[in-house]
Parts: sequence; structure tokens; C-alpha cells
Amino acid sequence: MKVDAIILAGAANTGRLQDVSSEKYEAAIPIGGKPLVKYVVEALQSTPRIREIVVVGPKEIASILPSGVRLVESGPTLTSNVLLGAEALKHSPKVLIVTSDIPFIHKEAIEDFLDRCAELDAEVYYPIISKEANDQVYPDCVRTYVKLKEGVFTGGNMVLVSPSVLANSKVLLDRVLTLRKKPWKLAQLLGFSFMLKFFMQRLSLAELEKRVSQLLGVKGVAIISPYPEIGTDVDKPSDFELAERVIGAVRGSREA
Repeated sequence: MKVDAIILAGAANTGRLQDVSSEKYEAAIPIGGKPLVKYVVEALQSTPRIREIVVVGPKEIASILPSGVRLVESGPTLTSNVLLGAEALKHSPKVLIVTSDIPFIHKEAIEDFLDRCAELDAEVYYPIISKEANDQVYPDCVRTYVKLKEGVFTGGNMVLVSPSVLANSKVLLDRVLTLRKKPWKLAQLLGFSFMLKFFMQRLSLAELEKRVSQLLGVKGVAIISPYPEIGTDVDKPSDFELAERVIGAVRGSREA
């Protein structure tokens, strides 16, 4: 299964990362001397299953993008950027949407996710990573976790989906993206009984998949990934410091 990819790179640097970089856009913030978005582009370009790559971002980042990618000018919101990317690749059966702030991402993690997706029949595939897997690789990384019957998980920063699903779910997409960092708020979208189970930590992965599929009107599945790199993003100074430390250590070992 070959798919096209959308990289979301439109976020202005107006949040907590202003403390570590004066770049106008988060995608352009350098980690180890390289812009954040470049790590993601290069990981996707190295993945055999990825065909076309579209970056949704401001015109100002065009000069830092590697060759072989198409820039679509970003809009005012995350939802609009997702839809702009989907429109640019509307003829693709499935697109892989990835954020531009996961510098540890690599070919093996992407290939593994796509392999696991290929084994299941669905329209929306979303990766989740266990706290145990995350702590083994990045124990100092602070993440938002959700406790389900099967374990404690955090979400990944990518999703495999049909462009038509996105176009037909604009209102719900907007609500989910707005609340993506607040699991307790997202639980309210599922309804009272699900919210109760969520707070009692009795909600199962299968129940969650079924309810989300009902809300979307299409089948959605969660993919448990063993690669925390999919979910380790840079959106605050402590993340930036971790990325600089890890990438610097890797670069140093290669030069030794």
C-alpha cells in the first residue's frame, strides 16, 4: 500500500516555544541546526511507501524545504490546513497526515504503522503508544496519557485517512482538533455513558473505536505502535531541550 503524505507546518511561533526560538513559524525552529519540518520531510522521503509529499505551511518556509515536496499555503486554523492538504491530494485513496514537530520520526516507525494499517479494513487509522514504550525511550518526556482497560496510552502525531472522510467531517474534525490535548473534553463528545467509563478507567479500546466510528460515520481503528517517535513532539521548551540533547548525542556518535 503506497500513500501520499501531508505535513502540517502552518503553526505560528506564538506559544511556549517563543522562549527558545525567535523564528516566526514553529516548523522553521532549528533543532541540531536543522529546521523541525526538515526532519519529517526527510523521514517520509526515505520511506518507500510514501509517494507525493505536500507541506501545508506559509510561503516563508519554502526555502527550507527539501526538493521533491509541494508547498500548499496554509490557512488560519489547524482544521483549515488539514482540509487544504486533503484538497491538494483529493484523488488519493488514503493520505498520511503528519505534524511537522516530531523530529525523532524515522522510516521504520512510518513503515511499521503502515504495515499494521494494511492488516485492517478501515477508513481512519490512528496510532497510540503505551506509556511503558514511551518511558523506555524518552523517560523525561512529559506527555498527555489516557488510561484504558488495556493500559495507559498517548496519541501519535499522524493519522492515515481518506481525504473524502475529512471533507465530510469538517465540524467534528474542528472540535476534535481543538480539544486534542484535553482527553477529558474529548470524552464528552462520546456521550455520558462513555464519559463515565472514561473517568472510571473502564473504557476499552474496542468500545472507543466503535463509538468514534459511529460519530464519524466511517470505521476508525487505533493502531498500537511500539515506536514512541511517532508521538514525541516539540511544543514546549522542555521538549526542545530533550530534542537538542538527543539529536546532538546522535550527531556526536556519528562524528566520533
